[in-house]
Amino acid sequence: MQYPKLLVCTLTLLICFVLPLSAAEKTKSKSNSSDANTPSYELPQPAKENLDLSMYEQIRIEGLTHSHVMEYASGLMDGIGPRLTGSPNLKRANEWTRDQLAAMGCSNAHLEDWGEFGMGWQQLNTWTRMAAPDTAVFITQAAPWSPSSNGAISGQAIWMDVKKEEDLDKYKGKLAGKVVLLGEMREVKPVEKPLFEREDEKELAKIVEHPLTPEPEYFTPELMKSIEMRQKISKFLAEEHALAVILPSRDGRNNGGSGGTIFVDSSRGLGWFSYQREHIQPVPVVIAAIENYGRVYRLLKTNVPVTIEMNVDVKFTGDHEHGFDTIAEIPGTDPKLKDEVVMLGGHLDSWASATGATDNGAGTVVAMEVMRILNALQVKPRRTIRIGLWTGEEQGLFGSIGYVKQHFGFVPPSTAPDQVKLPEWMRKPAGPIELKPDQQKISGYFNVDNGSGKILGVYLQENVAEAPIFSQWIEPLKDLGVTAITVRNTGGTDHESFDNVGIPGFQFIQDRLDYSSRTHHSNMDTYERLQAGDLAQAATVEAIFVYNTAMRDQMLPRKPLPHPELEEQRKAPLKNLMPGAIEVEGNTNTKE
Repeated sequence: MQYPKLLVCTLTLLICFVLPLSAAEKTKSKSNSSDANTPSYELPQPAKENLDLSMYEQIRIEGLTHSHVMEYASGLMDGIGPRLTGSPNLKRANEWTRDQLAAMGCSNAHLEDWGEFGMGWQQLNTWTRMAAPDTAVFITQAAPWSPSSNGAISGQAIWMDVKKEEDLDKYKGKLAGKVVLLGEMREVKPVEKPLFEREDEKELAKIVEHPLTPEPEYFTPELMKSIEMRQKISKFLAEEHALAVILPSRDGRNNGGSGGTIFVDSSRGLGWFSYQREHIQPVPVVIAAIENYGRVYRLLKTNVPVTIEMNVDVKFTGDHEHGFDTIAEIPGTDPKLKDEVVMLGGHLDSWASATGATDNGAGTVVAMEVMRILNALQVKPRRTIRIGLWTGEEQGLFGSIGYVKQHFGFVPPSTAPDQVKLPEWMRKPAGPIELKPDQQKISGYFNVDNGSGKILGVYLQENVAEAPIFSQWIEPLKDLGVTAITVRNTGGTDHESFDNVGIPGFQFIQDRLDYSSRTHHSNMDTYERLQAGDLAQAATVEAIFVYNTAMRDQMLPRKPLPHPELEEQRKAPLKNLMPGAIEVEGNTNTKE
């Protein structure tokens, strides 16, 4: 009979077919298991982004047509005012932003303590006038953390010309009871270019083009020497019983530091660390408009006696004030992705000479408006969306560094002899980086902190893998002016705290407006300098970036983890390179 033979053949074929399938399924299962344990940012990224253009449209309508960003701006800038780190006003701002975020529908709105900062300080009133040989009212502000004059004071003015420590000797016994003008009189050039400018295509092209030489470091040895010199001058003024100090305001871009604009921050005082009791400025210090400073300077240079009267009315509120960040969330809804996070933010603190509108009230209210837009649209993000409003940024990124250290990781600073003399935030990173488990659960961080200008693009911080992703994201936004993607690094603000521990951190490219010419750290940094349309555009664009990050299947790709502990080794000169070189003891650049 043929049936048994046919059955055997059939069974044999089935076995031959099923066994490979079973092996394949096991291999696939093993592969899936491996993928499940691999952070999604390490997996291959899709070539085409799955964009929800309907949500683009909804965000655009809500952000551009129903914007409330200027209401938040008035509440923060007009209702609370300047927000110096450690001050009572910053405490009010922390609490107000927390409550506003809760009111708009955010979850888990709270404050997080990042640690002790230093002295709390408020400027209540400052006035300065020339009483002789003529009377004149001056435009001045107290330098941050200046001590009080304890009422109106009067003294003869004297100009100190100090370029090196030895120059102090010629002023011994001459400063008691005097009002000291400290600093050269700079040239005041005419304002021939606009103080308010939009980025043109040529300037934007320069930003997009990647630099082929390293960007200059800010904390150069020269700067550190100047900081040390100021501390020595400060001590000398106290020992000589000077009455008060007047400093000239610096200039701004396009000669904007004139016409009554004064720039008031730590770099204009007698010490960078004057918020610490052990570094407190010993005499009242004011910053003067350059025109007022110039008049007294020229009179003194021609030996005309000048009498100055002033009242520096300030208040200290404690020596050990703590700093806090404002945190709130829109919870994720995808069972597999809800524990992952996308963050956005800006810094809430400001300087004290105005209301901190463009630096960085603008970034704060844009981030708040992003959360309002997403709550208003009742989005159900797959990942959790979290806002962080940082404090202590102006003194050293304290708030964002503290948050990142508590949640994601930490870069140990250098312990080299020349570095341990510096505050921790100014020391070079030494590594290796110490990471926490949640470092693998954050997809990216987006920051706004370059004034009131609209968003023109984004800095990638050398994260080349983001370029094809963001290029697709901005295609539907080009009519809003979003066109530029640059691989460049940009620094000086809170995205660096995330980038330093291997988290994708991004700062947006913004229209320059009058940020560096007139408002940055100045007495002109007020609500009037904000541009409502630009801020509405910025909130709309950032909301789309945040939403896309929260909704895509995978987290954003990452750069290789930084290894600061290897930097010196990588920069070391190559050995055994030059033909014919002989070994010279003590010379590391020659053949060994």
